[in-house]
Amino acid sequence: MKQLPWLEDTGGVFPPASEAFDEPNGLLCAGGQLGPEILLSAYSQGVFPWFDDDQPILWWSPDPRMVIEIESFEASRSIRKLLRRGVFNFSLDGGFEQVIASCAAPRSEDTGTWITHEMQRAYLRLHHLGFAHSVEVWQEGELVGGLYGVAIGSQFFGESMFSKASNASKAALAILVEQLRRWGFALIDCQVANPHLESLGAIEIHRSDFLARIAVSCAQRRQQTRWTLDEDLGHSRANSGPLSQKIVL
Repeated sequence: MKQLPWLEDTGGVFPPASEAFDEPNGLLCAGGQLGPEILLSAYSQGVFPWFDDDQPILWWSPDPRMVIEIESFEASRSIRKLLRRGVFNFSLDGGFEQVIASCAAPRSEDTGTWITHEMQRAYLRLHHLGFAHSVEVWQEGELVGGLYGVAIGSQFFGESMFSKASNASKAALAILVEQLRRWGFALIDCQVANPHLESLGAIEIHRSDFLARIAVSCAQRRQQTRWTLDEDLGHSRANSGPLSQKIVL
């Protein structure tokens, strides 16, 4: 029977993604820590952590991989109409800690969360280092939606999103895609398929294709710093909350 490798036994080196389990799909190895170096190494190799509080750290690289092709992405007619109405204001990196805490909140009374306190602290460290970023959606001064993920070079790895107002997370994604398009990003990693992601235009590609593409995009040099939206999408002020400029598309 195939044994699950532990990073403590491999010197912290991830096995090749091709050695991941078929069932459960993509389980690659276990153990290690959630420090910045190992997280950045993992993402650049197409690997991400996903585990519950009562489990060791589990690392995954599923096949196929769900992604959003930025160049071909088009927000739905209803989302474009919503953005034109100016219902929401948007910011980048204007409330990362609030976004990840909202993503971690249970979605119903009988469900827990995989975004543990340990995970939240780890991604907050990445945020302070300029590698983890968030999109915030504001309505009348309240944070009503958003998403967060990790950026290496010109590659964005999506982690989670939340919505407290109808279509807020979809609007956040549309704004992020447009900004990343302008910056020359080509792909957003969405990890594993689900109906919600499919409704947003995400597709599945072979893991080998995904790994080849992120090897190129992660190698492209970009300054690791706080992100700011372009003027016409909305701009953030230092220590900003809600934006004064509404989206017009």
